[in-house]
Amino acid sequence: MSFTAIFSEGSIPKEANYRKPKMKNSSFWGLRAVSIVAAVIPLAALLTIVAVLLSESLPAIRLNGASFFTRFAWQPGGTYSLPIKTDGILHPVGSTFGIWPLLAGTLESSAIALLIAIPVSIGAALAVVKKLPKGLSKGVGFFLEILTGIPSVVYGLWGVMTLGPTLSRDVFPLIARAAPSFFGFNFLKGNVGHGEGLVTAGIILAIMVTPIISATTRDLLRQVPPLTEEGGKALGMTDWETTKNITLPWVSKGVIGACILGLARALGETMAVAMVSGSVLGTIPTNLYSTFTTIAATIVSQLDSALTDGTGFYVKTLAETALVLMVIALLTNVAARLLVRRVASAGLPVGRGV
Repeated sequence: MSFTAIFSEGSIPKEANYRKPKMKNSSFWGLRAVSIVAAVIPLAALLTIVAVLLSESLPAIRLNGASFFTRFAWQPGGTYSLPIKTDGILHPVGSTFGIWPLLAGTLESSAIALLIAIPVSIGAALAVVKKLPKGLSKGVGFFLEILTGIPSVVYGLWGVMTLGPTLSRDVFPLIARAAPSFFGFNFLKGNVGHGEGLVTAGIILAIMVTPIISATTRDLLRQVPPLTEEGGKALGMTDWETTKNITLPWVSKGVIGACILGLARALGETMAVAMVSGSVLGTIPTNLYSTFTTIAATIVSQLDSALTDGTGFYVKTLAETALVLMVIALLTNVAARLLVRRVASAGLPVGRGV
């Protein structure tokens, strides 16, 4: 039996009327204010950093010009001679700066790091989530997270004292001798040096980047619905096909984001690269074993000598260099967002069927 109560508009009790919640509660407005401030602070910090770098580097931008991106020379000039003025800007005699070798070294070392770190990181995450026993999985995941907390100077010291000399003695000569002598493989040949150089820095950066990508990918893989993977296996897929066609596409957006985080770490890494790169200014690596330097490493290694420039022009040039590095990082993040959006618009493959 069901009962239906029908009330006229005037017969509804006042207590039954729904009332809009009052928004004048002090706690509500306090929470809203805190949220707005918390949202504005990162943007304000970014704009402040860009504004300070831009204002400090304007004289260097005007004097160095567009050739700053194509020149090889990095000459602070004579700090003991009287400075001169060019276009109203005071600078030491003979000072000329070019960022092209630094830019090339930054991009090359970061590319090597990602080429090594991405497959290792994704493979480690898949092993931790899908293959290893639960107890061993927790242990491996714990050690991966520990790698993130190791200071970069420790990585650099290990690279200088152990990794670099070992590779230059036992590994690099084998690669240099075995590499064929035609275009594309000449980069693997040449003088292997003493362990400081491009490939050593790339390996160190890969070790530093791997925990970031691997830990993020591991957490993403744990969020994949088991029924989705079981459905792929029910359609006749092997474990590899399920992983390739269902699991990885399911988390592809997050993995791309993790790789961009790793790239940002590699682009901006300072101390470890400064210790294992050789810190050679004005040259581009001719092979994997050549010494070089990066933008971040140059800033930290040259800041002391820049402060001795009484005109301040050297410091302003370093500010311009830092501004270039920040622009590269911002463009990388914008490109990553566009790539993630493109991947998100693609359909998720279901399988090959039976």
